[in-house]
Amino acid sequence: MASAHERLVNLALFLASRSRPVSIEECRAAGLGYPEDADDAAFQRMFERDKDALRASGLAIVVHEDGTYSLDAERSYAGEVDLDDAECATVRAVAAALLNDPSFPFRDDLAVAVAKMDLGPFPGEPAVSSLAVTEPERQSAQARVAAEAVALRKRVRFGYTNARGESRLHEVEPYGVAYRRGRWYLVGRDVDIDEVRVYALVRATGLTPNGSSPKTPDFEPPADFSIEDHLVLPFQIGEGRFEAAALFEPGAAWRAKAATEGKGRLDQKPDGSVLWTVEAASARAFAAWCIENGPGVRPLAPEEAVRAYRDGLREVAARHG
Repeated sequence: MASAHERLVNLALFLASRSRPVSIEECRAAGLGYPEDADDAAFQRMFERDKDALRASGLAIVVHEDGTYSLDAERSYAGEVDLDDAECATVRAVAAALLNDPSFPFRDDLAVAVAKMDLGPFPGEPAVSSLAVTEPERQSAQARVAAEAVALRKRVRFGYTNARGESRLHEVEPYGVAYRRGRWYLVGRDVDIDEVRVYALVRATGLTPNGSSPKTPDFEPPADFSIEDHLVLPFQIGEGRFEAAALFEPGAAWRAKAATEGKGRLDQKPDGSVLWTVEAASARAFAAWCIENGPGVRPLAPEEAVRAYRDGLREVAARHG
């Protein structure tokens, strides 16, 4: 059974996606997260509570004379919503699963909505670990410059601060630009080290294309280049790779395939849980990923990630206890 917050998101998206009013039976049969073993009276009470909660959040849910329901988009508005840490984690988990599901028809709309949300960072991590976009205007401006450099095949230079706080100037032959999980990424060959790297534009400053011979390309990208081959999870960006492991508990196991985006190995356990082993570059970022994609996801290795995860939970408990 899905959590109450996940059920609310599912119900809102279901109503928003319908071109005609729907019955309460259709809502129940749509797999929105209501318990399958609930009797009619229990389901009715849950549905009414969910409907009232969505209305309180600013969604105009209309009840028609025949007892069907629809969402009036023109009358709906985004009310102020104050989420605690557990609720933020739930929103992150649901959004991550839907954004990474190719069959979900509203991925672009959801990405824009999530990018506008201030879900806050994982305790102990910088704000860039959040699913929300940091400095969206600056990121978008740099993404436009990078995309033009990709099209013209011009090298770019920019300052970059990695996850360890180390900053230096990079010169890169840009092969592609992509928007994933609320952030813009540049993929290209770092000229100094002669390797293809992924750069989160939220960490970049002063991205500038080579201005000499503007009509003459600086490079030719590899003929077999595919940006999808290089887009990695946030904790995989950086040097010093190692093997990490996390457990999707039985109640969260259904999200493992979409959340992990085909990275690493998934092993189903007899109790219904899923063990995930994956290459990582930052233990703290891996712990942050587990929090952002929780509840029900916890790191098992390395020990540094486990400590960071526990320290973060203790900080949240102390802050809200």
